[in-house]
Amino acid sequence: MTQALPQFRTRLASSPADLHAAQHLRYRVFVDELGAAGPHVDHCTATEADAFDAHSDHLMLEDLSRPRDQVVGVYRVMTAAQARDAGGFSAAAEFDLAPLLTSGRPLLELGRSCLLPDYRGGPAMMHLFAGLARHAANTSGVLLFGLASFHGTDAGALAAPLAYLRQHHLAPVELRARPRGPGAVPLPTGGAPDRKAALRAVPPLIKAYLRLGGVVGDGACIDAGFNTTDVCMILDTAAMTGEQRARFAPGRAG
Repeated sequence: MTQALPQFRTRLASSPADLHAAQHLRYRVFVDELGAAGPHVDHCTATEADAFDAHSDHLMLEDLSRPRDQVVGVYRVMTAAQARDAGGFSAAAEFDLAPLLTSGRPLLELGRSCLLPDYRGGPAMMHLFAGLARHAANTSGVLLFGLASFHGTDAGALAAPLAYLRQHHLAPVELRARPRGPGAVPLPTGGAPDRKAALRAVPPLIKAYLRLGGVVGDGACIDAGFNTTDVCMILDTAAMTGEQRARFAPGRAG
């Protein structure tokens, strides 16, 4: 039997049922697949949720060709105004965001990004990016930022890709968020001994940000609850090239 081609649609969650669907997808990826645990995980309802959800917008990617469970990707998006209501940006738990907060630039935090396995590394991510671009379209020169993760908490095992990020994609000093707290670890100095191997070890989402001109803060943070090593990704929409803008917001994305 021929599998139906995906029919993608992006939209913002607009009901409690939508929010539950987004939180359930996060549970499937972060808990079932990646082993996240902690007070944000509810096994009874099979959801991953926290206090920031109520103050955020939730961008959903749906595949309308699926007979059920059509939400296949999500992003949590938070403006500076929403962050004030929430008591701050969620990334502030791991990184000192002062360089971003004092930049004078409009900010948009991207978080809790995930896709089902069958939708990674293909057009689904581009549809999500197009949805983000539309969401940010009314804010000129916005800085997009948020945590992006490597699976696992052994920073030593991730030395090569982390060194690659520091050497080739470190943020300008004026935007260089730094990790804080007990999970903070420095990015290794020096170049990765095998650049191609290091790049292969970079997760697809981070690679996608890099292709858009994304850069990283100066350090990483271990998140034992999520079983991840996190970097702070920063994407300056004002600095994008024409090619990067076209990739971020392709006109044919729905």
